[in-house]
Amino acid sequence: MSQLQKAKLISQDDRSEIVFMFNPTELDFQKETVINNSEALRDRDGLNKVSFGGPKPLRLSIGNVIFDTYESGDNVMTKYVDKLLDALEFVPNLERPPIYLFTWGQIQYMRCFILSVGYKLTLFLADGTPVRATANLSMIQTEQTR
Repeated sequence: MSQLQKAKLISQDDRSEIVFMFNPTELDFQKETVINNSEALRDRDGLNKVSFGGPKPLRLSIGNVIFDTYESGDNVMTKYVDKLLDALEFVPNLERPPIYLFTWGQIQYMRCFILSVGYKLTLFLADGTPVRATANLSMIQTEQTR
């Protein structure tokens, strides 16, 4: 029987690896084409002429990622959520956010940067320490640049 593999974001910029405490229940991929719609130019039927600008990078959204430290009593913010928020901070001297490789088991889904993080704190100890959080992540595919 094979061992449970964790989804993770492996840093390509010497940042700490982000390991999902619980694997996602779904991965939401989106791909679209850039179009330039010109209202000034119309065809014979009066429709706007459209020119195509090429494909946008692949986008991956992962919702309802759960982090839970209730049993240990650790602050879920410092143990997990802060790592996600740090992934939005630019890499010194590179003028860009850190690049990650999103993997789950043997599958390397994409090289990406984290575009946005939203989170909720949903359980607290009696002293106010947050011990459960859910997060939503949005990532954009990119090439690694140094």
